[in-house]
Amino acid sequence: MAPEHTFLLEKARKYCAFQERSIFDVKAKLASWNITENVISEIILQLKKEDFINEDRFALAFATGKLRNNKWGRNKISYALLQKQIPELTIQIALNSIDQNEYINTLKGLLSSKKINDDNEFRRNHKLVKFAQQKGFQPELSWKILKGEI
Repeated sequence: MAPEHTFLLEKARKYCAFQERSIFDVKAKLASWNITENVISEIILQLKKEDFINEDRFALAFATGKLRNNKWGRNKISYALLQKQIPELTIQIALNSIDQNEYINTLKGLLSSKKINDDNEFRRNHKLVKFAQQKGFQPELSWKILKGEI
């Protein structure tokens, strides 16, 4: 790597050390610094070698963070990771590593915290399932929780 690019590499290291980043995020950041594709590729390669970028680690951190902090379900997490160009296999591994009890408890909390004023129980439950679906949770799982099966 050319000496004039060591500054950019150091800046990129700091960017990656702050929090887990995907290659997509790092490329976007580097592109915002108006540097050429070749230099971006070199920096990405170096960051990968030094383990500043690790897509598996990123996907796992992203999935657990979105579940815990944003109360997102697997569908929404999966879609967001696809937007960041994470490979399908990596996404599946990250989603499967989510603790099932934590996932169900998050959904239960989400459903119980949502207040819907409707006297018709079926309509109210339908609206709750739609709400959970918008947050990325599977409708079947929501129905099971509302029926008391889980």
